Amino acid sequence: MKQYCVGCHNDKGKAGGLSLVSFDPAHAERQADVAEKMIRKLRLGMMPPPGVRRPPAGTLNDLTSSLETRIDTVALLHPTPGRRTFQRLNRAEYQRAVHDLLDLDVDVSAFLPPDTVSAGFDNVADVQTFSPTLMEGYLRAASRISGLAAGDRNASASETTFKVPRTQSQMIHIDGTPWGTRGGIAVLHTFPADGEYTFRIMLHGTPTGQLFGSVWSRNEQLEVSINGERAALLDIDYKISETDKNGLNLTTPRIHIKAGPQHLAAAFIERSEGPIDDLVAPIDYTLADTEYGDAAGLTALPHVRDFSITGPYKVTGVSDTPSRRKIFICRPTGSGDEIPCARKIVQNLAGDAYRRPANSEDVESLMEFYGEGRKGRDFEAGVKAALQALLASPKFVFRFESTPAGAKAGQPYRLSDLDLASRLSFFIWQSGPDAELRKVAAAGGLRLPGGLEKQVRRMLADPRAESLSTRFASQWLRLQDVEKIHPDALLFPSFDNGLAESYKKETELFFNSIVREDRNILDLLTADFTYVNERIARVYRLPNVIGETFRRVTVPDERRGLLGQGSVLMQTSVADRTSPVQRGKWIMEVLLGSPPPPPPPNVPALEDTKGVAETGKLLSTRERMEEHRKNPACTSCHRVIDPLGLALENFDVVGAWRIKDNGAAVDANGVLYDGTRMAGPADLRQALLAHSDSVIRNFTENLMAYAIGRRVEYYDQPSIRAIVKRAAQNGNRLSSFVLSIANSAAFQMSTAEAVTTTAQ
Repeated sequence: MKQYCVGCHNDKGKAGGLSLVSFDPAHAERQADVAEKMIRKLRLGMMPPPGVRRPPAGTLNDLTSSLETRIDTVALLHPTPGRRTFQRLNRAEYQRAVHDLLDLDVDVSAFLPPDTVSAGFDNVADVQTFSPTLMEGYLRAASRISGLAAGDRNASASETTFKVPRTQSQMIHIDGTPWGTRGGIAVLHTFPADGEYTFRIMLHGTPTGQLFGSVWSRNEQLEVSINGERAALLDIDYKISETDKNGLNLTTPRIHIKAGPQHLAAAFIERSEGPIDDLVAPIDYTLADTEYGDAAGLTALPHVRDFSITGPYKVTGVSDTPSRRKIFICRPTGSGDEIPCARKIVQNLAGDAYRRPANSEDVESLMEFYGEGRKGRDFEAGVKAALQALLASPKFVFRFESTPAGAKAGQPYRLSDLDLASRLSFFIWQSGPDAELRKVAAAGGLRLPGGLEKQVRRMLADPRAESLSTRFASQWLRLQDVEKIHPDALLFPSFDNGLAESYKKETELFFNSIVREDRNILDLLTADFTYVNERIARVYRLPNVIGETFRRVTVPDERRGLLGQGSVLMQTSVADRTSPVQRGKWIMEVLLGSPPPPPPPNVPALEDTKGVAETGKLLSTRERMEEHRKNPACTSCHRVIDPLGLALENFDVVGAWRIKDNGAAVDANGVLYDGTRMAGPADLRQALLAHSDSVIRNFTENLMAYAIGRRVEYYDQPSIRAIVKRAAQNGNRLSSFVLSIANSAAFQMSTAEAVTTTAQ
């Protein structure tokens, strides 16, 4: 260390903000936070940096292993589990918990604001706020959800409108609509009561107020279906306009529909594609239907804009629904039976909602709301009032964990069995524990040999484990950023927001296959398959893929793994060009867990580098980067970042393969910070596999942060190294990481607060 490190990392220079003058490697555990920073850089091969004198690789490895051994030995004797404040259910967790409790799908984003993100995830307890506005949101959500779940015999007519995404192509069949149709919309809607409802479909117009698509003088038909059965067939006169009495709206007669969730669709009867119109479009900033039909351009066919449901009229009652079956587990036969039956219902719901057996205080509190709701109304109104109170109760909204009586401040302790079950279910299912998990936990089964493993494997095999893909992987891989990029439609006419959404779905399905098939997590880099629909297949140039349904396909070598998928390639681009810097930065942050330092102040961004040479020649992205790197302040970081991103230069902004950029041949060659030479995606994959220990460690850190709901700290690293070692013995299978995290001190333990309380 004196020979190779302290020359830069001293009290005066403090390279990277780190001084090692007083660090004693023989007692690394005394400054474990500093040691862990060293270990991370040494394992990646980033220190000593390129261009300076380095010791032999074996010496570096010995130093790193020595630091790890000293820290891990002490941690084994004195584990530090850390602690988190109690967690609030975020939007996704609240929505999923409502589904599991009431068998009801509802979009809670209409009531609850977006969650704060920390460490890449939206379930980190320390940053979860609880404002009066948020409390009001939970109250409004509880009111709406209780009404939909229990039904409402006194429901009055109201309108609900669904908008078709402006960039969604309406030339192709949409999932959920009847076969033989094109475009339109499909939704799942919960009706509050049996009664009559009308459906209104608003069509897109032209800038002059005419029906978009009327350039082709032909009438169209639009089918409205309920649960796949035709409910109405509406004729579209191509001569209608916004100045007509009904404007560009089509309305069905009143249709009698039963309460509960129903699958609805409105779509055009499919005919020949018709003419193409490059000039007129209902979508003002994208070419949604480019390359469909006989020529490139936009179709001149009608497009659905809005789909509205109004009702109920003439309410006849409330039919049996899945939600009502979950709620009304008994029925009073007389007035004397109402209170006992209501108490039974409330106790059953509270046990599921509060994630533990309901006690008498829980039940009596909810029965007070039942009594208020029952006054002057019927039994069901009382139950609905109790349900509304339950859905807004802190015991449902917050994930309280009990602290053992007598625990001293700062003292580690084991979670109760029921609290452990709750952590496990939110980790794997993003919802509360089911009846079996609660039963096993209450009997102490999670502490028995093999008990926890049996439950983990059962839960991973359950469809609800899909949340590891849609929530964990989606946030870890930053899939939400795909929709923030809007490639220039003239340069990349195959792009629309439907493509961005499809890319996100592709990667979620891909990760879900890792979960379902319990694959080696390094398959994330090397798998020779992915999931595509027609929209993606056209970009990837994969044959024989028709329609919007996703299917598993084999991909060519350059497309293997995450680095060949559009979700990664597009989110790391800008509107008119690729960004090797962003791609390299994404690899360092998301895959390797070693983010580069921020750029120095007063250094111009790459966008400020001229894209045209003095000769008038357009510069390729690589040529612009070479101009940018002439600034000495940029060189040191870009030497590490750029080769990673340049290896992906054969992929354009939307992820299509290319061999030229602005007329110049694409050059994907580069030299990695450790001296490895690369010439494209295949070499990049091999380079990352050479540092697979860092990839696996970083995956483990992210999965643990998601599982425990707090940032991973330096004192968690001994547990992470132990998890990585156990996983290696099991082929790095996904289940091994999940099981080892569930067995870790950070997951099974907590630390008492300064003021000891016992939460219910």
